[in-house]
Amino acid sequence: MKLLVSALEPSANLHLKEVLKHTQDVELMGIFEKSISHGTPLYDISEMAIMGFVDAIKKIRWFFKVADEMVELAADADKVLLMDSSGFNLPLSKKLKEKYPDKEIIYYILPQVWASRPKRVEKLEKYCDRLLGILPFETEYYPSGKAEYVGHPLLDEIDVVRNDTRVKGVVAFLPGSRVSEITKLMPIYLEVRRKLGNDIHPLLVIPPSFSKQKIAKLYNGNREFEIVRDTHKALSRSEFAFICSGTATLEAALIGTPFTLAYIAKKIDYFIGRKLFNITQVGLANIILTRFNGTTLHNELLQEDVTVENLLVEYRDTDQTIFAKKAKELREYLSHGSSKNVAEIIME
Repeated sequence: MKLLVSALEPSANLHLKEVLKHTQDVELMGIFEKSISHGTPLYDISEMAIMGFVDAIKKIRWFFKVADEMVELAADADKVLLMDSSGFNLPLSKKLKEKYPDKEIIYYILPQVWASRPKRVEKLEKYCDRLLGILPFETEYYPSGKAEYVGHPLLDEIDVVRNDTRVKGVVAFLPGSRVSEITKLMPIYLEVRRKLGNDIHPLLVIPPSFSKQKIAKLYNGNREFEIVRDTHKALSRSEFAFICSGTATLEAALIGTPFTLAYIAKKIDYFIGRKLFNITQVGLANIILTRFNGTTLHNELLQEDVTVENLLVEYRDTDQTIFAKKAKELREYLSHGSSKNVAEIIME
């Protein structure tokens, strides 16, 4: 089977790798991580990276060109798999369906229509044949019945267990994976680490793809931490974590590691998110739990509230017993993994 894939984000490619473990004789085409051995990508995901609304606008012409190339490539594909990245994949689904009305289009990891831009539902239902959600409540937003909950991929991918008796004093610092995130958070994290002194053993989680030169440039003071490349292992070793917004917040919740979210966005991005899209929560674990039972799991420090003093208070005052109870509720709500279910849908 030839499968046209559009997976622009690193997290989507992690999920794609899990799905491929349950498939047979699948050849990939399109946009995906070049390390995936099932095919040669038209573009590697490193070429597709953008940060915020401003960056997206600057590259919009080039993205139109890439979408047209994907449509031509789809002529030889048996099916299409679009993953996350609705800004690119939703317009692409329209182009694909208009040119190939009988070709099955599967959308896995649906856009967050429950947070903003609900009008995307109509387009998703019109241009896609299968809508695969990774949050149980997502299906409520799709009246056609095309949407189905397939499970959450992190429940397939997390294979570590946190041992409370072995994590005392270990604190993980996760300043994100994008340059703008790291440069804003790292000086604050470094000062927190110095304030805590010998009371802690600090771990600094750095993306595995970063070179020594990039680390030296981005992470001033990194020698004051133990550098760890595996997020799951770092979180399973830790009593507490300071985490930039992203997938790592849900990973920490599912592993059971108490944490505080700290995020400093570009001012214009923050304004657009708050004022235009009415986004009130950033942490995915909080969003899920609020939908499930009206509670939250962790505190969120945003913009000017991300200070050394506030982070120290979070570390000292977070109730680990309450966190553990809520984290268990979250895991039970998500119930099961998604990779095998998605693979079966692709292979049908």
